[in-house]
Amino acid sequence: MSSEAAATDEDFWGWVRESFTVSPNIINLNNGGVSPQPKVVQDAHIRYYQYCNEAPSYYMWRILDAGREGLREKLADLCGVDSEEIAINRNATEGLNTVIFGLNLKAGDEVVLSKYDYPNMMNAWKQREKRDGIKLVWIDIPQPLEDDKAYVKLYQDAMTSKTKIVHITHQINWSGNIVPCKLIADMAHAKGAEVIVDAAHSFGQIDFKLKDTGADYLATALHKWLCAPFGSGLLYIKKEKIKNVWALLSSTEPDGIDIRKFETLGTRSFASEMAIGAAVDFHNVIGGKRKEERLRYLKNYWYEKAKTLPKVVLATSMKPQYSCAIGHIGFEGWKGGDIEAKLWDKHKIHTSTFVYEKLNGVRITPNIYTSIKDLDILVKGLTEISKNHMEQRSLATRMTLC
Repeated sequence: MSSEAAATDEDFWGWVRESFTVSPNIINLNNGGVSPQPKVVQDAHIRYYQYCNEAPSYYMWRILDAGREGLREKLADLCGVDSEEIAINRNATEGLNTVIFGLNLKAGDEVVLSKYDYPNMMNAWKQREKRDGIKLVWIDIPQPLEDDKAYVKLYQDAMTSKTKIVHITHQINWSGNIVPCKLIADMAHAKGAEVIVDAAHSFGQIDFKLKDTGADYLATALHKWLCAPFGSGLLYIKKEKIKNVWALLSSTEPDGIDIRKFETLGTRSFASEMAIGAAVDFHNVIGGKRKEERLRYLKNYWYEKAKTLPKVVLATSMKPQYSCAIGHIGFEGWKGGDIEAKLWDKHKIHTSTFVYEKLNGVRITPNIYTSIKDLDILVKGLTEISKNHMEQRSLATRMTLC
């Protein structure tokens, strides 16, 4: 089945829904923070966990730990990179902090980043600024922005001869808008800077290979759109760049060339780590492109219906190259938290409030198990909010006239 045909095949996605154990009484539209795992991944996790408990130090350190190299190969194949460029860790924050704190930067070196980058990453850079005297140069990206040249110009105009790093969020978590990483990276490289990419949301949602981003350094969370166990992630560093990053935690050769220096975490959850492989298999059975097209279809399905509502404020592009599963919506006169509360109280729709910079609304993130009926209920709830707003305005107008 082609990805285009699969996007609207409700029978196929009904089968996918049955592969999950999600609540039938709650409509979970906050999959962007963390996604549930299909039952096959849960079963693998539980099986490995029970296995470990038979004799923890033996089964964890001598048996399961040996499986990391096979998992590294599997992830490298999914990412389209060399296995010697992949480190397995716990989340995107850990991976990106490893790079941010591990690079040799000195006072006066400049880093270009966006006000719409992820908070943990902005805070990490602020810590380096405070500790080491580097200079942070901030850009403001309109939400949405649907112009590749405009994106590149924003970053280019912020760069100087002192720029050492350009930090790019591939898909902005606040709004779901996709940034043309490769074009920005090519420009940055031409000016002598290195590129860090935060792919926490794009990986597993959008069908791409890591090299398509142009990143020198990249990290992602596998418990988001890949639907791997909670607290799993990966770090990618170009092989020739590994020596440039000090290990965040203690290592025999913290400035060495082996990607494994970033995996000296001490005792970790070997069970959840090994179950990542089941998540990769599940993802591959569906197909990355089919998954991307379905997720984009779901977002466009409700977004098309919501965009005509009175006083609606949309912050996410509907163009396929600039968006996929995630959509941000608000209403004039409504606070994001009130919208979230209304959807939950009336329809048991779980969303997330996103009030930041110029955004004031909720972020809606369906997943591959989300049904069209779920989204119809969402549209009903949003319509009620819009209608309530119009009725309140009408009442206020009548009272003013009186």
